Amino acid sequence: MVEERVRVALFVTCLVDLFRPSVGFAAVKLLEEAGATVEVPLAQTCCGQPAYNSGDRESAKRIAEKVIDAFEGYDCVVAPSGSCAAMIRCHYPQLFADDPAKRARAEALAARTYELLSFLVDQRGLCRVNARWLRRAAYHDACSGLRELGIKEQPRRLLASVEGLSLSELRGAETCCGFGGAFSVKYPEISEKMATDKEADIVASGAQAVLCGDLGCLLNIAGRLSRLGSSVEARHAAEVLAGMAEDVPPIGVPR
Repeated sequence: MVEERVRVALFVTCLVDLFRPSVGFAAVKLLEEAGATVEVPLAQTCCGQPAYNSGDRESAKRIAEKVIDAFEGYDCVVAPSGSCAAMIRCHYPQLFADDPAKRARAEALAARTYELLSFLVDQRGLCRVNARWLRRAAYHDACSGLRELGIKEQPRRLLASVEGLSLSELRGAETCCGFGGAFSVKYPEISEKMATDKEADIVASGAQAVLCGDLGCLLNIAGRLSRLGSSVEARHAAEVLAGMAEDVPPIGVPR
């Protein structure tokens, strides 16, 4: 465990802010326990991913400039979302490829931006958490975190330390759930089929809960589970690792 304290800015993300604030509180708890001083810049906004994925590069650039301004001066920027972290790490420098000064600022931010669970394991050396949750669970690998950031073993390593949690490997764990941001809006029939296949894999695993590190995937999966009458819970891994799973209802279930 690294003892040196670092000044971390939490990139809350739009979905966490609007739909699941408890994920943000869980992230703060985990970061502080890992030796970070956490701040939440009030000027932060969307990472620009919806505009970027829709081909609106100019709007994405304007949003990225605001994000870069808001998060300058921090040792690290951490997001409880692989897709948002990947947007900053992988795509911000590309947005400003023709502007050396802005590209340099984008690259500097990209170099110190991390997804939450990978930051805890790879940067802070965390290998155990003080949490207890009596469930059988399966873990879904979100596409951006897996393919753009290489997040695979980190969440499993931390979840294996949760007392009472039995983690089984999900068939098709690396297969997209069908969300893909704008993809689910543009191609609803394909998205629905992918979500239905994911639901079948989850049910077949015998899991009582499905966990993930990206709220977009979880909202999509939780919606499909509900529509198909499944009792399987959907939860962000941070809530479980922070020992908060019993304090908040599953995703998609009203308080």
